[in-house]
Amino acid sequence: MIFFKYIFLIFPVLALAQVNIKEQDSSIANYIIIEGDSVPRTAIDLDEVMLLHKLKFNSKKDRIRYLILRRKTIKVYPYAKMAAERLDSMNNRLVSIKKKRHKKKYAKRVQKYIEGEFSDELKKLTRTEGQILVKLIHRQTGKTAFDLVKELRNGWRAFWYNTTANMFDISLKREFDPLNEKEDYLIEDILQRNFLGGRLERQKSAIKLDFYDLTDKWLNQSNNKS
Repeated sequence: MIFFKYIFLIFPVLALAQVNIKEQDSSIANYIIIEGDSVPRTAIDLDEVMLLHKLKFNSKKDRIRYLILRRKTIKVYPYAKMAAERLDSMNNRLVSIKKKRHKKKYAKRVQKYIEGEFSDELKKLTRTEGQILVKLIHRQTGKTAFDLVKELRNGWRAFWYNTTANMFDISLKREFDPLNEKEDYLIEDILQRNFLGGRLERQKSAIKLDFYDLTDKWLNQSNNKS
């Protein structure tokens, strides 16, 4: 590995004391008492912290390209996150609805709500921002934007949505693939850094990925080319 994956941080604000307590079986156990907590503990739960590599660029052009991608990713990620939350809420509600007719009516109402919530803002997106959003929707929901439209509406509507998007060079069928697409890896890098920095609220990816393995791959590939 190029860098350590995790590190444990011990916070100095906690006043700790270690005491030996004799248990009923006559063995001695070490316990830790935290100031303000009356319950002795054998261990302390610490937050897991992610360490990221230092950004390096081969050229000024690459750096500018990354900064532009960062701005666009930060802008559209909240929409993908919101879409995943709405979809999850809808699916949970549909489980409790028994009649197919009522399910269809509820899904249609949610779909209209989502369209109304997103439409005005999405119209302001550029082509590249729209394509990044499509990728992030797949990252957050595990489904392409095309499949989501197909489920919420119907296949015919999904076809036309995709045809219209293609006029602007946007594919609703596009998946998030950081393993094979360098731009997608950079998007994941941007997300992780902004999750840690608190600028974006973390939401677990619906697709399986290991950021450290991805980083090893792309950094090694870059080093081999240089």
